[in-house]
Amino acid sequence: MGFNNGLMSEGKIAPDSQEEFDELQKKLVPLWKSIEHLNQDPQTVVVVPSMSIDDAISSGAVMQAYEERFLFLLLLLRQPRARLIYVTSQTILPNIIDYYLDLLPGVISSHARQRLFLPSPMDGSVRPLSDKLLARPRLIERIRSLIMDPDRAHLVPFNTTNREKELALRLGIPMYGADPKFFPMGTKSGCRKIFTEENVPHPLGHEDIGSEEELLNAITQMRARKPSIEQVMVKLNEGVSGEGNAIVDLNALPVPGSSKEVAMLQERLRSMQFELEGVTYDSYMSKLQERKAVVEERIMGEEFRSPSVQLRVTPLGAVELLSTHDQLLGGPSGQSYLGCVFPADTGYAALITREAAKVGRRLAKEGVIGRFALDFVVLRSNGKWEPYAIEINLRKGGTTHPFLTLQFLTDGTYDPDTAIFTAPNGRQKFFVASDHVESPQYRTLTPDDLFDIVVRHNLHFGQTRQTGVLFHMMSALGELGRMGLTAVGNSHEEAKATYDRAIAVLNEETGGEAQ
Repeated sequence: MGFNNGLMSEGKIAPDSQEEFDELQKKLVPLWKSIEHLNQDPQTVVVVPSMSIDDAISSGAVMQAYEERFLFLLLLLRQPRARLIYVTSQTILPNIIDYYLDLLPGVISSHARQRLFLPSPMDGSVRPLSDKLLARPRLIERIRSLIMDPDRAHLVPFNTTNREKELALRLGIPMYGADPKFFPMGTKSGCRKIFTEENVPHPLGHEDIGSEEELLNAITQMRARKPSIEQVMVKLNEGVSGEGNAIVDLNALPVPGSSKEVAMLQERLRSMQFELEGVTYDSYMSKLQERKAVVEERIMGEEFRSPSVQLRVTPLGAVELLSTHDQLLGGPSGQSYLGCVFPADTGYAALITREAAKVGRRLAKEGVIGRFALDFVVLRSNGKWEPYAIEINLRKGGTTHPFLTLQFLTDGTYDPDTAIFTAPNGRQKFFVASDHVESPQYRTLTPDDLFDIVVRHNLHFGQTRQTGVLFHMMSALGELGRMGLTAVGNSHEEAKATYDRAIAVLNEETGGEAQ
């Protein structure tokens, strides 16, 4: 699944609009101070989980499911004077809303329901949600009318493009997220430059590649420097979750500098393996010329993992290390994000956190605010883990919703030095989460069926024991047989066993088998 930033077709924000936006953003500072210290203050949170999409999402059902992935934010209604406006392309099923509100600890759900508003453009097309809103000025006015005090409100987007920036301007409220002017820092080329400048270990490679000739030259230079390279990854500057990635096999090529090297390398390029189905060499090279790309050594070994670090820079400029995860990857070459395990292995969690902190400090210095994540590859050699930074994601990601759900439900805290998450009762917490729990047989289920199954099998997350299963993306069940699942346990083993048991129960109940 690939999410394009969408900036290429949007044009630029006018200078006067940029000034207006900068003024709006200043409102986040007093708002943040009040949110941090006193949750009794009134505030309005406007959630627009819009994704600026390239042509990878072809279904309105998938679009809606991804928009509903952040419904855990309904747990903000624990704050008794918070109002939440959650916008989606189509209306969310009432029983899905009830499911989240019933998870709220210490809150009367009917009281929370009165402070929740669910406007929708009722547009099931695959256009980004922000586009749908910007095309409907009356709907924007309705959302504005639901904001009690614009000085005590902010917009929470999924990723930030000029569309969301324009939406913040039209609503007259600041946006909690990176200003799109920082977009180049989050591209594959921009990441490599920051890693170099901040002395963060990263794979051998080249950035800002805009043609086949530049790609060939870069690979020959890499082979001259390190003849043992077996594979290289080509990655388009924009592209998420493995979309835009391709692998070039360099095994059994002539020695670097040989007269036949370039011709044979050209052949290897023509047979590169694409992560996204249906991509042709010509279409890929056309996108490479348009977006530019990086090429880097593919880090491989007998024991390697793909962890990530989640951070945020607050409106006050503080860098906070939020969490670490081990990513569960799949797809043709293992580059597509499927899910995650929390927290990351303690053998390297503190190591990657230290490297991520360097990038966090740099982004804070540049003026970036909001959540972001750093993806790593770690390789064990001679009993020691070596980290390589792979990319910076200047947005919420696939690890955001399960971690914040756990945090909201347990009031626990993550210690970046020990890589341990502890609930107030002293128990450590762990989870396994996936956005890709899917089987054709699951299409027979409705969300109500799902709730019935987990309650009968005692799998549902319980506040007393603070373990069990939580669902998301349930609106994709009927059409796609797909949902998301987070299994929380008191150990890695318990979380994995709970996850596996949930899948087994779903298969037993439907006669299906998860893919």
